[in-house]
Amino acid sequence: MRVVLAEDLFLLRDGLVRLLEAHGFEIAAAVDNGPGLDRALEELEPDVAVVDVRLPPSFTDEGLQCALRARRRRPGLPVLVLSQHVEQLYARELLADGSGGVGYLLKDRVLDAGQFTEAVRRVAAGGTAMDPQVISQLLQRGSGDDRPVSRLTPREREVLELMAQGRSNAAIAGRLTVTERAVAKHTANIFAKLGLEVSDDDNRRVLAVLAHLDAA
Repeated sequence: MRVVLAEDLFLLRDGLVRLLEAHGFEIAAAVDNGPGLDRALEELEPDVAVVDVRLPPSFTDEGLQCALRARRRRPGLPVLVLSQHVEQLYARELLADGSGGVGYLLKDRVLDAGQFTEAVRRVAAGGTAMDPQVISQLLQRGSGDDRPVSRLTPREREVLELMAQGRSNAAIAGRLTVTERAVAKHTANIFAKLGLEVSDDDNRRVLAVLAHLDAA
């Protein structure tokens, strides 16, 4: 699996390269700035891009904008964005086109090699990997009395959080120690209360739910 990595801090970039290579990934390029990332994504056509939100020269959202440009050129390009803090605007921009293969993780998650490499693989396979803190803030943002999410039961909110992390019904059932049938019932209720169409595509339903919550 070929990866383009963008991170401006040398020690972190070098550590990520070593970590990914140790888990069987091929590093097609490791760059430290926006222009270099633009070129790498256009010329190398990786299986997945792992991108720091803030890159030179602007140190604002250069990395994210490079990734979004690459996804416009190549729809569905899997992108896992890394950020120091939860920034809902970045999460919304990443989710905006509704196509699969997206992830948003806090850099703290990189410290857990298994969790991080699982997220890279999930995104590369067309799935979704959203940081639990991002999901929590989106849920809080949409939890006013007049918001559809406020109508969810505590159990439905638990299911929604796990769903938004990219987990299948089977994985949610295992985590909550309930049957898949019970999870399917909860997800149907969630979709109905949020005004979303039911979908058997795990990734598409995650994107739909998150986009709905973020727009609420």
